[in-house]
Amino acid sequence: MKIKNIIYKGLICCASLGIVSCDLDEFNPSGTTADAAWTTPEGFITAVNGAYHYRTQFYGRENGLFLGEVGTDLWFNRENANYANQHTRYAGLTPTQGNPNIGEWPRLWVGINQCNAGINRIDEAGFTNELERNQRLGELRFLRAFYYWHIVEQWGGVMLRTEETREPLLTAERSPEEAFYDLMIEDLLFASEHLPVSYGQEYSRATKKTALGLLAKVYLTRGYYGDGQTYFTLARDMANEIIERKDELGIALWDNVHALWDPQNNKENPEALHIVSYSLNPSLNPGGANRMHQFFMTNYTRFKGLHRTLEYGNEDTRRLMPTRALLDFYDEEMDARYEATFKEVWIANEDYTWTEDDVQTHGKDPSLVGTQVRAGIDTALLITKRAIENQEFMPYVIYDRNRTYRESNGALNQPDNFVQLWKFRDPITRTDPNMREGFQDVMAMRFAEIYLIAAEAEVQLGNPAAAAGHLNVIRARAAKKEPVDYTSEMMVSADQVDLDFVLDERARELCGELTRWYDLKRTRTLGDRIARYNPDITEFQEHHYVRPIPQVEMDALLNAQEFGQNPGY
Repeated sequence: MKIKNIIYKGLICCASLGIVSCDLDEFNPSGTTADAAWTTPEGFITAVNGAYHYRTQFYGRENGLFLGEVGTDLWFNRENANYANQHTRYAGLTPTQGNPNIGEWPRLWVGINQCNAGINRIDEAGFTNELERNQRLGELRFLRAFYYWHIVEQWGGVMLRTEETREPLLTAERSPEEAFYDLMIEDLLFASEHLPVSYGQEYSRATKKTALGLLAKVYLTRGYYGDGQTYFTLARDMANEIIERKDELGIALWDNVHALWDPQNNKENPEALHIVSYSLNPSLNPGGANRMHQFFMTNYTRFKGLHRTLEYGNEDTRRLMPTRALLDFYDEEMDARYEATFKEVWIANEDYTWTEDDVQTHGKDPSLVGTQVRAGIDTALLITKRAIENQEFMPYVIYDRNRTYRESNGALNQPDNFVQLWKFRDPITRTDPNMREGFQDVMAMRFAEIYLIAAEAEVQLGNPAAAAGHLNVIRARAAKKEPVDYTSEMMVSADQVDLDFVLDERARELCGELTRWYDLKRTRTLGDRIARYNPDITEFQEHHYVRPIPQVEMDALLNAQEFGQNPGY
C-alpha cells in the first residue's frame, strides 16, 4: 500500500481542522501546525477530534452504502438501474473502477495514520492527569481498531502499520488477516478498560460500551479466520458481559421497534453503542451530512395526489430497492419490524379525481372515472409485498409483488416502483422538502446486535438452545402486541436455529444499517445467499470476497510485484 503524499498531507489537514461532529468539543488554536497540535493537552484533544472525521465519510454517505450493504441477498439497483454496478452486481469491479472502493481506501488510511500519530506522540502532549491521558489514548486505539476492521474486511491482508507515516512510503509488506485482528483486540481491550462510561453531552465519542461492542464483533469475526472455538467463546462471553452490564453501561433496548426508528428518538438514542453524529449546524459537517434517508426511496411523486413533502422525503438520489427475499423474511402479521422498517402506503397529500386517461394508464375499471381522492384521508399509492386481487376496482395505484418481481424466482419484473425502506426517514432536521442532506445521527452499532452476535457465536459453538434464547429477546421486542399479542408465536426453539436462521434474523433486524456485506463476507455465505435470494446478481465470483487494491496505490509502489494485487483482479 502506498498513499504517496496523501497520508502526510492528510495528517496536517486533520490535525488543524478541528472536529466535524456536533457533540465533540471544538478546539482549534489559531496558527496551530500539525506538530504543535500534539504538544499540549488542548492541542492533542483537537488532534483526537480530527481522528473521528473519517467515520462521516462512510456512515450516512454512499461510501458506506455501497461497501456495507449492496452486492448481497438484500438489495439491488433501484428500477434495475446501472448505478455503481461494480458493487451492486460485481460487474467490472477492477483496480481502476469501482468508487467508493477507490475513494474510501485513502480516507481510511489517513484516519489510521492520524490515530498512529496520536498513539505514538501522547507522551509528548504534557498530560498531567493519567486518567485523561489514558482516555484520549483509548479513543485513538478504538478508532484505529475501527478503521482497521473496515480495511481488513474490505481488502484483506494488506499492510498493517502502527507507526506514524510522515513521509511518502515507496514499499509495503503484507500482513496476514490474523495480525490485524491481534492488533484490534489489543487496542480494544485497552480502550474498554480506560474509556469512560459517558462523556456527557459529547455522546458520539468512543466510550466503554463502544469499545466493548466492537470487541465482541471483532472476536466473532476473528473466529472465522481460525481457532474458532477460542474466539467464538470470547465473542459469546463478551456479548453476555455487555448484556449483563447494560444498566452500568447506560444502554437499553427500546420496548418497541416503532420507538426505535421514530425520528424524534434519533439523537442520544439509548440503544446506540456507537454513534456517528451530524451537527444541526451544516458548517460543522465538512464534506456533507447524512443522506441515508434518500437512498432507499421510491419514486412516489410520479403519481397524482402526491407531491414531495418533508414527511414523505426527497426521492432524487434513490439508489436501492429490496429483494423479494428480504421482504419475505418478515411475517408482517406477527412481526412489527416490517411496518417499522418499510413503507407500503402513501396517503394523498393533494386532492384529485380519477379521469378516463388515469383509468386506462393504470388498468382500472371504467367505473372509477370521477372517483374523488381526498388529501389526508384517502390512499393514493400502495406498493406491497402481498399479491393483490381485484386491483382494477381499487381507487389507487397498486404495485404488488407479482408486478414488481417475477413469481418464479423473485427476479425483477417491473421494478419502477417498490416497497421503500423507511427506518432512516428524516422529516425533522431537514427544513425543506427538497433538501438532500439531513442531520440525524447514524448508529454504527446498536445494542440489539449484541444479542445477534451472541446467538451467532452460540451456533458456531454448537449451542442452538442458547442461540435461540438470545434471538428470542430480539423477537419478543419485535412481536406485535396489539390487537393480538404474538409474542409466543414469535419465539423460536433450538431445532429452528442454525447459521442460516441467524443471518435471516440479522436481515430482519439490521437491514440497511451498513452491516450486510460484512455479515455474509464474515460467514463466507455471499455466493450461496446471492444465488438463493438475489437472482439479478449474476457476476459474483469467489475473489469478490475482498475488493481490489486501487491501481493508483499499486503504481506508486516500487515493490508492487512483490506486494501483489489481491487475487482475481
